[in-house]
Amino acid sequence: MDQANATKAIKGKSYREMNPEELAAALEENKKIFDSEFDSEYMRGLNSEIVEMLNWYFRPEFVGFDEMPQRNNPDHPIIFACNHSGMAFPWDAIIFGAGLFDKHKYELNKLFRALAAPMLSASDLMNPFLLTDLWKRVGAVDATGLNFETMMHYMDSNLLIYPEGVPGIGKGFNRKYQLQTFSTSMIRMSIKYKTDIHGVSCVNGEYINPFSYTSRRLNRFVNKAGLPYLPVALQTPLLLIQPWLFYYALPAKLTYVLGKKYSPYEMVGNRPLEEVSKEEISAIRDHIQSEMQKDLDQGVKDYGQKPYNWGEFLQSIRKHWWDLPYWTPIGWPALFTEFDRRYQKGEKKPKGIIRGWFRFWRIAFKNPIVFAYYIPILGWIPILIKGMKGRRAVEAWEGSKN
Repeated sequence: MDQANATKAIKGKSYREMNPEELAAALEENKKIFDSEFDSEYMRGLNSEIVEMLNWYFRPEFVGFDEMPQRNNPDHPIIFACNHSGMAFPWDAIIFGAGLFDKHKYELNKLFRALAAPMLSASDLMNPFLLTDLWKRVGAVDATGLNFETMMHYMDSNLLIYPEGVPGIGKGFNRKYQLQTFSTSMIRMSIKYKTDIHGVSCVNGEYINPFSYTSRRLNRFVNKAGLPYLPVALQTPLLLIQPWLFYYALPAKLTYVLGKKYSPYEMVGNRPLEEVSKEEISAIRDHIQSEMQKDLDQGVKDYGQKPYNWGEFLQSIRKHWWDLPYWTPIGWPALFTEFDRRYQKGEKKPKGIIRGWFRFWRIAFKNPIVFAYYIPILGWIPILIKGMKGRRAVEAWEGSKN
């Protein structure tokens, strides 16, 4: 079947309904996701100019990442699987990816591209400070079944996934560090492509937005607006008064611990995926989730007893006091917006975006949307208009829980 006929045959079919020939054609056509929106120069600039300053706030630590795992199968990426930090904007993911890219000098073959919940890219509101398609520009790909399998053919780097999915993002503080049911997609991909899975534990991320809880009824309502959840907490009403709090984070000391390696393809005796039952796949999923929970519990025991480490944070304030307004959450709207403005003007590597206490007003006048983040109630009007403009319907995540 030629490419044109294959494309016509698969139109309207779901990923799961395709026969092998149709799937091969769909994967080939979908390889555009490799490079269509990923902007490595934007990623490098964002890391060096923005995330470098955020590191003063979160003070990340990477345990076991001095030498990155190598592909066991050179033709297919290994899969890093990490826990979500519940009820928080995904600052933990930004710091994790940027930190390792900097640590390993942007050697993509040692690092990863991330599969991210499609809701994060459905509207500008879920991109940090309304920066259009920021997640995709720094390398993330919508976590759909077809995209996952397509990325299993990506030669330039490995993959990072969050197997808890949206339920992991929306788990309340009462379920902190409790892994939500994994999808089976990573198990199926490991078996099919005979590639390893490496667990990663993110510790202290639960304290980015602590004591926030979830309401399924409220979440169903905000899902219609493209939001995965709305935290229920004492600070939630403050969102009306100061819109920048939608993206806020407390200074949790983010710690990432590389865990065990898993080889599901060996657990089924290297049989083809078609010969492995759903029950076997679910059993392997449950086993890996149980082992990752043990690693996470140990990580919390070893690195989570001082989730903020206030003494270290005060040292960071003393060291970087001159830039204090901008590396703490209240200044992030100006920091991110000015970087993006300069980049869009063609300055591929803008330097010294904000330094010193008195440049805020100049930045804000160049980016009027910045003022909206500090205007009580009425500030939400331009933010929502810009944030919801062009909102896209998201494709359902096909990573089966069964």
